[in-house]
Amino acid sequence: MKNMLSLAFKQLGFAAILTLTAGSASAQTNLKLWYKQPAQKWTDALPIGNGRLGAMIFGGADEDRIQFNEQTLWTGGPRHYEREGAVKYLQPIRQLLFDGKQPEAEALAQQHFMGMKSNEANYAADSAAWLKKVSSAIAPAAAGFNDSQWKTITFPAANGWETIPGFEGLDGAVWLRTTIDVPANMTGKNMILNIGRVRDMDFTYVNCKLIGSSANTNSRKYTIPAGLLHVGKNTIAVQVINFFDKGGLTTVKEKFAVYPEGEKPENGILLKSQWKYWVQNENPPSYPRYNADYQPFADVYLQFPKQTVADYKRDLDISNATAHVTYKANGITYTREYLSSAPDQVIAIHLTASKPGSITLKALLKSLHKNYITRKIDDHTLALSLKIHDGVLKGESYLHVQHKGGRVSVTANNISVTDATEATFYLAAATNFKNYHDVSGDAGAICKKQIAAIANKSYAAVKTAHVKDYQKYFNTFSIDLGKGSNADLPTDERILKFGETPDPEFVTLYAQYGRYLLISSSRPGNGPATLQGLWNDLLTPPWGSKYTTNINLQMNYWPAEVLNLSACSQPFLSIVDDLVQTGRQTAKAHYGAPGWVLHHNTDQWRGTAPVNASNHGIWVSGGAWLCHQLWEHYLYSQDEDFLKNHAYPEMKGAAEFFVHFLVKDPKTGYLISAPSNSPEHGGLVVGPTMDHQIIRDLFKNCIKASEILGIDKTFADTLRTTYNKIAPNKVGKYGQLQEWMEDKDDTADTHRHVSHMWGVFPGTDITWDTPGLMKAAEKSMQYRGDEGTGWSIAWKVNIWARMREGDHAYMMFRKLLSPADVTSGKEKGGVYHNLFDAHPPFQIDGNFGGAAGLAEMLLQSQGNDIELLPALPSALAEGNIKGICARGGFELNFTWQNGKLQSVEVLSKTGGVCHLRYQDKTTSLNTQQGKTYRFSADLKQL
Repeated sequence: MKNMLSLAFKQLGFAAILTLTAGSASAQTNLKLWYKQPAQKWTDALPIGNGRLGAMIFGGADEDRIQFNEQTLWTGGPRHYEREGAVKYLQPIRQLLFDGKQPEAEALAQQHFMGMKSNEANYAADSAAWLKKVSSAIAPAAAGFNDSQWKTITFPAANGWETIPGFEGLDGAVWLRTTIDVPANMTGKNMILNIGRVRDMDFTYVNCKLIGSSANTNSRKYTIPAGLLHVGKNTIAVQVINFFDKGGLTTVKEKFAVYPEGEKPENGILLKSQWKYWVQNENPPSYPRYNADYQPFADVYLQFPKQTVADYKRDLDISNATAHVTYKANGITYTREYLSSAPDQVIAIHLTASKPGSITLKALLKSLHKNYITRKIDDHTLALSLKIHDGVLKGESYLHVQHKGGRVSVTANNISVTDATEATFYLAAATNFKNYHDVSGDAGAICKKQIAAIANKSYAAVKTAHVKDYQKYFNTFSIDLGKGSNADLPTDERILKFGETPDPEFVTLYAQYGRYLLISSSRPGNGPATLQGLWNDLLTPPWGSKYTTNINLQMNYWPAEVLNLSACSQPFLSIVDDLVQTGRQTAKAHYGAPGWVLHHNTDQWRGTAPVNASNHGIWVSGGAWLCHQLWEHYLYSQDEDFLKNHAYPEMKGAAEFFVHFLVKDPKTGYLISAPSNSPEHGGLVVGPTMDHQIIRDLFKNCIKASEILGIDKTFADTLRTTYNKIAPNKVGKYGQLQEWMEDKDDTADTHRHVSHMWGVFPGTDITWDTPGLMKAAEKSMQYRGDEGTGWSIAWKVNIWARMREGDHAYMMFRKLLSPADVTSGKEKGGVYHNLFDAHPPFQIDGNFGGAAGLAEMLLQSQGNDIELLPALPSALAEGNIKGICARGGFELNFTWQNGKLQSVEVLSKTGGVCHLRYQDKTTSLNTQQGKTYRFSADLKQL
């Protein structure tokens, strides 16, 4: 880790040179997201972060919510993920697949080859005992049961009770009751009760008689036998047993009703939407999980006296990483400024008013976690302590206030500020996490130290240090694509109009916002950006808000090198260090292989085993793909110490695994990857194209690294021999690049993953040096179509740019910036009001992939040349860019007008030969480290 930190900061040693080259980002106009109203929902709120502490700013005038995260707060704890003895099933699974018995292979793999879940050994017995206990208490099913003290809840709900206030993260047994008034003509006959889908199990009673029970998420339609209903009021009681995640009554395709058997629900009695409920037991045994979930920490609420507000504005300035709220009330202008400081490791909220003595509010700390308390630390500090329900981690946060004028009072519940002229709140948070196998940290001591460190600092000093630190990253790059007619509109309105009116400055804002999010969620010394970067507000977030490694974690870091944020790659490089260690255990237990392997998901505890379902969880190329980005980091940095001591040993370990793992295909004689899958598509197979592309890339890069370092010639020779035996890319009957060994692609298939395009982007297995394969890849892209979820669209932007189809790439880019919040209420891929990418729901990889895609249109360096404007779309006919990076250790500034290059500057950061290409013009020169070279539009050196 020390070497990685020194590497990151050594690269930042160029910051002074780079800032001079790129110019101050403050010179870029309009680098703000802004709105005329407070956030109504989480994806309206504005993100701030310092790589470890993140917050979402809602900006309400009467009550402001600041929802915050601390990067190390996860469920679970240190454990082994690999399943010992799984290797003995490897060959039987392979043989079933070779015999064409995919369902049998998947069944065997699901039973014996998947990784270990948490609490797997004890859960069956514990859950049976708990279920017996709660299901035997049926008093609430009785018609005469007194439920007058019960609260009400509205059902059906799209996600059950997951997002209903007070129900977040609730697991256990919950009773629901309602009544229906039955007329005489509906008695004496069988009736149907339709209560839609139930998550997870139900015991459903009518007038205290059990009429049905199921233990799946299918729709519930139960028969009420003739004679059970009587004229007048009848009672329906449902005991919902929710073991994990979403619970309650969810969607229903037909009416939520009781109706005569054989008739339509419309002919029956519609059920009321308001149900009475009682939480019977909220402590079921910990549900077995393959992976842990990233967790929200808590919320700060600032409560103000109610006033009539005018001239409200909320913004996020990404040039200096500060957010603001301003408004007027009673002739006074109120301002709040928010930042997340890396130097001081606190979130700061600074409140001012145009009239002295006008700031009065209460500040509270609350958390969704059941096990939390607040307490007074001193006369200026409130603390919150929490314990993860399903895990070993504890969290501590301190909220400290400094003020000018007025009075401050602190209780165990809140901080009260009265008649102050200024007030600044500093929020510190930490957990007992140290690393993936050590949770012995002291969160309280960390918070105490951080608050003590700022106790004698002015807010101005804290802000100055924050901005200076942030801009050493941000100011290394700038881009100007011109201004459109929508430039002065609020961001939410701009999104709606982007598809109708040219707005090139919005493209600039979006790309720089991607850089802002990476700086905010991935800093040296911290963990890497998750599926949601640093930000998450749910106890059961989508896909666990973890690290999905069949594209999503990798996409998070696509813009890091090219957009001059190489130091922000350090957390990515650091997680690879950890995964190499745990991946060795998985390689041995599941494959009997040397080296290391990673499948398609990991988390804070660095599990590397196959997880979820065998039809997509057994995918062996995650580690090799991570190694591709280690090599990319070397190509951009040209740092041989990094290559020798970090990248190459880990690349070699991954290659050692595949030398052992690849198996001879009985049909073709080629070496193939088996078992595996083409990510999340087509089930468990042998020989998916993507695997072979990644493995060839790994071997090729290992061979080159061994030559650079002058080591491991024998191993490199082994890789050369093996490389030539791997099944090649194949063109199928439709002229398409085959996704699998068999020619079975469907031209109507529009699956979101385009995995066999890996060799086009981000890999180099297919280039314009292999035009036949490139044309086949293009044909596959045409068949797969232009729709998709957020990250999928972002991938397609990069692929079409790599294919030099600039207008097609930009068309996909426009889709990426389309509104995800649509009037029908059904979300789609695009962006939310705060420019977060919509999968949907929110995933941050689309933001990062989109920013990288714009860079790919403007510069490519994956071959021998640095190609300028290789896929320039006609919509971006003029612009200038400063600080964009190319492989080989070069940084470029260039300008274009009317779609034509005007001038170029090249900074050589490491020396070496530079090959430039623009259309049919080329030039080459030997460069000196630290020297800048200038060229005309026809690449003549000036």
